[in-house]
Amino acid sequence: MSTDRGPRRLRSLDRRVLIAASLTALSLTASGCVVVHGEREMIPAATQAEAAKALKDFTAAYNAADEAYDSSLDADHVTGALGDIDEARLEAGRANNPDGNSAHTPLEFTDAEFTIPKKPGWPRWFLADAQGNRGGDSRWLLVFTRDALDAPWEAAYLTLVAPDQLPEFKKDKDGWAEAVDANSAELAIAPADLSKDYTAFLKDGGETFADGSHTSGWREKRTKNAERPGLVTQYIDEPLTEGDYAPLALRTADGGALVFFATHHYQKQTAAPGTSVPTPNKDVLALTKGEIKQSLTMEFVSNEVALDPANGSGAVSVLGRIEGLTGAKGE
Repeated sequence: MSTDRGPRRLRSLDRRVLIAASLTALSLTASGCVVVHGEREMIPAATQAEAAKALKDFTAAYNAADEAYDSSLDADHVTGALGDIDEARLEAGRANNPDGNSAHTPLEFTDAEFTIPKKPGWPRWFLADAQGNRGGDSRWLLVFTRDALDAPWEAAYLTLVAPDQLPEFKKDKDGWAEAVDANSAELAIAPADLSKDYTAFLKDGGETFADGSHTSGWREKRTKNAERPGLVTQYIDEPLTEGDYAPLALRTADGGALVFFATHHYQKQTAAPGTSVPTPNKDVLALTKGEIKQSLTMEFVSNEVALDPANGSGAVSVLGRIEGLTGAKGE
């Protein structure tokens, strides 16, 4: 099953290769010329002031894009899963409202806290945790990344989580957090495998993920909707793991990790002969290619945040998930 529209190209891969090749710097000491490998040095990803400015710049760009329904206005401030979701939302909004978003209400953040890891190499990244003026009491978690010193900070992940679900992070004496390697064997599931294991769980179930609305609850909902009178719904789930979709993990105080990861989903509705697919809403129609006759395939990109405990300490808990339609095809 496929559609003509997929996630944006993983544009940062080539840039990272060039960056890694150019990071070796020379410094002179009293004894002569010494090679310093900048890609190996443990340094903070950002200062607190830089992180605060990145959140401020993102918010201004996001609001401008939302008010005008123009994805070009925040294209330099979003990437990865969030970039896909945001771009498609704005595309649908503009198709249905060419003059802009008359219902626009500016997004505002207060009480922002920044968890900044000390790490070598690129990309640099950090977590912003703030209270938004929508979403009730939930905390907004945004992960910002960048691939070079002269590149803008881009929000790659956005999820909302209840305040009492936020873990305590491990920090050094200077307040810097610890980034967890994607292939770490110290966790219940290596961050690099979370997307693959999560999509496998959605298909087959299992015990690797704790019960919850984004795990067992989502499977139950799909089972309930799979077959209805005159309509069959099929689901296909795929991992997203490369480039700007790579998982990012922060060490928690208990030895586990808070991991952000992305997934890719298809939902195909097929009507029985003599019946028709239920008419989708105008935003779905705006992103639909082809004519909806007997089937409609909708494509989604999702970003999740999970508590991944230390190996042997229990199942992975998916705390939050934001999913957005990125394309559709009628047949």
